[in-house]
Amino acid sequence: MDPRNRPCRSVLYIPGSKERALDKARGLAADAIIFDLEDAVTPAEKVTARETLTAQLAQGGYGARLRLVRINGFDTEWGRTDAEAVARMACDGVLLPKVESLAQLDELAEITGDLPIWAMMETPLGMLNAGTIATHPKLQGMVMGTNDLAKELKARFRPDREPMLTALGLCLLAARAHGLIIIDGVYNAFKDDEGLMAECVHGRDMGFDGKSLIHPAQLEITNRAFAPSDEEIDLAKRQIAAFEETEASGQGVAVVDGRIVENLHVATAREVLAKAESISAMHGS
Repeated sequence: MDPRNRPCRSVLYIPGSKERALDKARGLAADAIIFDLEDAVTPAEKVTARETLTAQLAQGGYGARLRLVRINGFDTEWGRTDAEAVARMACDGVLLPKVESLAQLDELAEITGDLPIWAMMETPLGMLNAGTIATHPKLQGMVMGTNDLAKELKARFRPDREPMLTALGLCLLAARAHGLIIIDGVYNAFKDDEGLMAECVHGRDMGFDGKSLIHPAQLEITNRAFAPSDEEIDLAKRQIAAFEETEASGQGVAVVDGRIVENLHVATAREVLAKAESISAMHGS
C-alpha cells in the first residue's frame, strides 16, 4: 500500500535493541512504527540492535502498520552500515536524522536504492532548506524532531509552541507543496494526557498528518485527535449530498448549516471520508 493512503495518526518510536518492545509493538494500535537505531540505542548496543531488528522485521506480524527504520547519521561510525542493513530489511522506509540538504538524501539513496526515504527535520539549516529537501524524488515524508530543534534554537518549551511555529510552518509548507506526509514532533510528558491532547489538537489544526510518540500510553489520545470525528464525518456526508443534489438539479447554491458548499469544500469532505475509511480498514474500527 502507498504510505500516502495509510493512516499516519500515531507514529511510535520503538528501540531497535529491545526485543520485548519490538514484539509488543505487533499488538499496539499505532498507525506507524519508527524502529529506532539512533537515539534510543546506546553505542554499546548499536551493532546488536541492527541484528535484532533485522530478525524481528523478517519475522513479520506488524500488519498494515507503516514500518520505518531510523538509522544513525552518516557522520557516525554506524550510519553507512545501518543503511546497508536497512536496504535488506522487511520495512517500508528509511528515516535519516538531521537532514539539511539534498546531498544527504542522495548519499543515502545510493545505498538504499528504491526504498522510500523519510527525513528527520530537526536543525535550523534543515528548516531553511525544507523546500529544497522536499523535492527529492525518493522522499515520502518528514518527521519533526522538535526536541533537537528546540535545543539548537535555544528555545523554551511552551504549551502554545510559539517559539517553534516558524520551523513547523516551513516544513508544513514544504511537505504540502510536494505531496509529502508530515509528522509532528513528540510530546515528552507521556503521563500528561491533557497536555498531549492540547498539542495533538494544535498539530492537527496546523495541518500535520499525525504525531510521533515516545510511549504506547499516548496512542489512544493521538489516534482520536487525528481521526475525523463523528461530527466531521456527518458534516462531510451532508456537504457531498447537498452539493450533488444542487448540481443534479442545476439550480441555486448548495448550503449546509447556513454555509455555502463549493467544490473545495466537497474535495475536503471526500478526504475526510477517505481517511475515516482507511482507518477503519486498517484497525477494523
